[in-house]
Amino acid sequence: MKLRIGRTSHINIVTFLGFYYERNKRALIYDLMPNGSLDKFIFNQEDGSTTRCLEWKTLYEIALGIARGLEYLHLGCNTRILHFDIKPQNILLDKDFCPKISDFGPAKLWLNEESIVSMMGARLTAGYIAPEVFSRNFGGVSHKSDGYSYGMLVLEMVGGRRNIDPRVSHTSEIYFPFWIYEDVDLGKDLRVLGVTTEEEKEIARKMLLVSFWCIQANPSDRPPMSKIVDMLEGDLQHVQIPPKPFLFSSARSPQQST
Repeated sequence: MKLRIGRTSHINIVTFLGFYYERNKRALIYDLMPNGSLDKFIFNQEDGSTTRCLEWKTLYEIALGIARGLEYLHLGCNTRILHFDIKPQNILLDKDFCPKISDFGPAKLWLNEESIVSMMGARLTAGYIAPEVFSRNFGGVSHKSDGYSYGMLVLEMVGGRRNIDPRVSHTSEIYFPFWIYEDVDLGKDLRVLGVTTEEEKEIARKMLLVSFWCIQANPSDRPPMSKIVDMLEGDLQHVQIPPKPFLFSSARSPQQST
């Protein structure tokens, strides 16, 4: 897999330079990313901060870049690859905050669009794992599973917080996607940090709509990454409100949904 990753070439994928191996020490070598990983820029509220580290336009460009990188992995490179561990810690930022998808440890080859991938023994990150990875009742594991992880990541970018936050005082606010969907569906002012201008409201709303499409419980209801890119690049008016994702339907409490 690492040799195949070394042959990928895309602005939103880290450049694999080589590896280091000595006894029990192993390391992959990539280009230096001066701004580190995305998580330190989107979870700033955990230290009590009341301002965002990144402007909304920058957040949007990062979300779009990650989507383009996944689109390339799924459709653009010679050997199609499924990442299976999309999360803030695995998105590196260069000096211009251009996102680079990294850490292909759990990645799998994807032979064709009908391929169903086995994830037996894979070590994935809780909070970003698609439901079909846990239960085949939701469908087969495929490129749509990366889309789910991407949707959960974008929700955290918009919220400036982890999707599940047990530190808040109100039970209804523990699970961010549970209540932010209501704001979008009812056309309310978004309860997210740092939205002031109309442009920022439009960016935040578009990112939320895209993320809700990505985290639909049924993989067949999730758009492919090529469609996600189109939605992000297009007009907000052309992005429909998706059904409320089943995993946090009104019939469940936030605790049950998690």
